[in-house]
Amino acid sequence: MAGTIDGPDGRPRCAWCGTVDAFFPYHDTEWGFPVDDDQRLFEKICLEGFQSGLSWRTILDKRENFRAAFAGFDFDRVADLTDKDVERLLQDSGIVRHRGKIEAVINNARRAQEMVTSEGSLAAYFWRFEPDPAGQGAPQTASTSAESVAISKDLKKRGWKFVGPTTVYAFMQAMGLVNDHVEGCVTRDEVEKARAGFTRPA
Repeated sequence: MAGTIDGPDGRPRCAWCGTVDAFFPYHDTEWGFPVDDDQRLFEKICLEGFQSGLSWRTILDKRENFRAAFAGFDFDRVADLTDKDVERLLQDSGIVRHRGKIEAVINNARRAQEMVTSEGSLAAYFWRFEPDPAGQGAPQTASTSAESVAISKDLKKRGWKFVGPTTVYAFMQAMGLVNDHVEGCVTRDEVEKARAGFTRPA
């Protein structure tokens, strides 16, 4: 089938899995399944920011190192990091040592705290931008959407950094706000079932 590649079990998966074997478990168990946990949502939007200009393989390979460096992406703890911590993290070869991106995670942790106060949770905020599930058809191939542009614009207004429309759309795909598994991918139906049974956060 066009757009698919056979997985280790011989069943079709999205073709991007063929880049590296490590993508198959990520694709099968995480990518596209709906998430309402604030810590996971914060982690993902931060990691997508780190990916900017790089490959997801690089970030996925270093994900456990990122988690160790940023307190498991507990944004209440990350918000307390200081300039001294930034200098320490710039010496950590296990992560992407980019000052702007490291500082953005700390800044965004503080903005996340503000969002919880104003919106109730990160989940409630992000899921408010979900496209109408009834109107979602075939996966799109574009790297942005009207919703990702709207989220990006609003986050930037709130003071978030490294949250451009492409970064936000990749976040939406991964966290299940859209189902962009290609037609014929065995995981597409599993994600659709998970989305159908998912209670949207209020």
